[in-house]
Amino acid sequence: MKRTYMTQKALSNRVGWSEANGRRWIKIFKEFIPVKNEGSTKLFTEESYEILSIIKEMSERGYTSNEILEIIKKNGVPKNSQILQDLMKNNNVVKIEDKILANSLPNQKELVIGLLNFIKDKKPYTTTMINEGVAQHFSLTDEQKSLNYPDSKEFIFSHRMRLARYSLKKEEYIEEVSKYTYQITDDGLQLLSDDLDDVKEEIDELENVVDPFDIIQEKVEEIENDLVIDLIDHLKQAHWRRLETIVVELLTAMGYGDGQVTEKTNDGGLDGVIKEDKLGLDNIYVQAKKWENTVGRPEVMSFSGALDGKGARKGIFITTSSFTRGAIDYVERLESKKIILIDGKRLAKLMIENNIGVSLKKRFIVKEVDFSYFEGE
Repeated sequence: MKRTYMTQKALSNRVGWSEANGRRWIKIFKEFIPVKNEGSTKLFTEESYEILSIIKEMSERGYTSNEILEIIKKNGVPKNSQILQDLMKNNNVVKIEDKILANSLPNQKELVIGLLNFIKDKKPYTTTMINEGVAQHFSLTDEQKSLNYPDSKEFIFSHRMRLARYSLKKEEYIEEVSKYTYQITDDGLQLLSDDLDDVKEEIDELENVVDPFDIIQEKVEEIENDLVIDLIDHLKQAHWRRLETIVVELLTAMGYGDGQVTEKTNDGGLDGVIKEDKLGLDNIYVQAKKWENTVGRPEVMSFSGALDGKGARKGIFITTSSFTRGAIDYVERLESKKIILIDGKRLAKLMIENNIGVSLKKRFIVKEVDFSYFEGE
């Protein structure tokens, strides 16, 4: 049966998106969406439509693109509506609990007043003392204080407190008297004594104050995400032999030992070996594959069998795509050997961290006041 193709515009319209919106979603999930390149034109298949339809349904159920990406990376793309329903049900538990917990945290307006009230005695307080004092004022639990943003290590409460401090300092309601130490100003005391309507109006204005470090961080993350996507594209386009060389070079740069690409005539399905010691008494075997589709359990089991043939206990399976939940569960249950799975996104991030295939474009240096310089007579 002859395969039919459709343009990006036709695919977006069929799913129910505008061309611009479709282009954005296709870019985010490009590693999972089959595509045929004919010159500068991208052509998509019926499978592309089915995958995007599933993604659209998850989006309409309230999941962000990052959450959908994380779910698909762990479980693969659901094949039908029943699998999707089960998957959504399993992930809803954590999602709803986290949202309820996040909604129980004080918002920035409440934190501003709580912060000013805590330091209204005009004594200097460190950021740690302020955060703890405000947390106690609102009777926050350790679980609430340690709740993270999705795909981030930053605590929501700490981030909101940082925004509150920045906006208050910017509008001169508090001042930084030494590094990470703050004190209320006369304007801050006056704000606390103002009429409630005036206080509300002032606090509403504080919400418009944006911390430039947040903007920088967002832009840096955007640049890094684009770099990851570009690296994955280049890895997929590279010759399969070059990919093996890149992977061995990366693992060597990470300090695992001396690496080499295996000879194809007698590699036993293995693409590289890392010698952890000079005599080669303990080896790590590597398989690196350019895949468009998600790698499943059978492929990982085959790699595990190849390790057995070498009498090896350590292996690294690397793909430019991703792994199914079944593949991940399989390696987690192994007892006699250790297999590490590295998908395309993690591979690209490791390359960035270890300066493999990337170069420095520009370095930005941000300076701050050295409070100790001004101390003394």
